[in-house]
Order: sequence, then structure tokens, then C-alpha cells
Amino acid sequence: MTSVHHPEQFIARARLLPVVVLQDAADAEPLAAALTEGGLRSVEVTFRTDAAAEAIRIMAENPDLLVGAGTVVTPAQVDAAVAAGARFVVSPGFSPRVVGYCQELGLPVYPGAATATEIQMALDAGLEIVKFFPAEQLGGAKMIKALAAPFRSVRFIPTGGVNTVNLPDYLALPSVFAVGGTWMVAPDLIAAGKWDEVTRLTALAVETTGRQ
Repeated sequence: MTSVHHPEQFIARARLLPVVVLQDAADAEPLAAALTEGGLRSVEVTFRTDAAAEAIRIMAENPDLLVGAGTVVTPAQVDAAVAAGARFVVSPGFSPRVVGYCQELGLPVYPGAATATEIQMALDAGLEIVKFFPAEQLGGAKMIKALAAPFRSVRFIPTGGVNTVNLPDYLALPSVFAVGGTWMVAPDLIAAGKWDEVTRLTALAVETTGRQ
């Protein structure tokens, strides 16, 4: 059973965090099974659709899966995520209100930080793990390496534009805590119910992280 207090352990173990956009909560249960069968134990479900909260609730019922909420931009969404069973929160940018509220609740939060100033804001808030989004558009692995130099304690979760080709570049960086990816949970795969393909792509990605 996953621990509510230490989600970092589960994310760091795989170094891979699938980022899911679900249009239909009915897909949540088979998707959770496909991910765990492929070897992953954590997932971020984004609040980009009306199905998000229900999808989190369903996936959180899987005892082998740590479920977090992504694209969280307001305290109200934090409440909805917690009520649904989310164990951690991810934001695309740094919101003092969202970060502060999550800390009040004792909920791990990984805000987006794309610049040195935003990273310092995260550090001032007592955080050392941040999301780097959109990773490829911001300069990819080279940019993370540059930012990591003055911020030696910070760990990054690059998300956005990551694929099987550039995944090893990110994993090679000691400052990368985990990589957020969508290719193994692509919307077309989910819409078509290709759960075996989700499991195959997930297993391949897990194998790649293990070779680093």
C-alpha cells in the first residue's frame, strides 16, 4: 500500500511520472491496471477535464498506484483533488496560494518553476522539488543542467515534449528527480482502449529508466 506521507519514494523509484488527461472517467480503472502492469506505481491526473476528480477517485482505489492531481491552479482544485483521493499536487507554475494551502494540509506539492527567480521562490517556500514545464520549449536537458548549477539542492520533474528519444538525456542528469511523460498514456491510445499498448509502452519506459 502506498504511503500518503512519502509519495516521493514512489515517484523517485521509477523516475517516471505519467501525465494523464482523461475525457471519460470510465477509462480510469483499465488505465490504472495497464500502468501498474507495465511497472509504474505513480500517476498524475490533470485537472484539464471535467472527468478529472472522478478519474482520480477511481484510480486511487487501486492499492498499487499513487495518484496525484495535475494542472492544479486554485485552492478549490486542491480541495477537490484531496476529496477525490489525490496524494500529491502538481501545478504548471508557481502559485504562493496553492503551495501555501497544500503545505497547510500537509500535502506534497510540486509547482512549476521555469526560471531562476521561480526556483528561488520555491526554495523560499521550503520546496526542493519543482516541475519544469514545458521542458523542451524551455531548453530541455541543457537548460535544466544550467539551472541546476547554482541550485544544487533542487530536483526537477521535466514535463512537456519528453519522448522516447530524449528521455535518456533527461534521465542522465542527477538533478532530474523524475520525468513527466504522456507518450505511454496518449489520448488516442486511451480513446481507443488500447490498454495492452499502454502497458507495453510503460514497460519500455520503465526499462529505459532502469538502464540509467
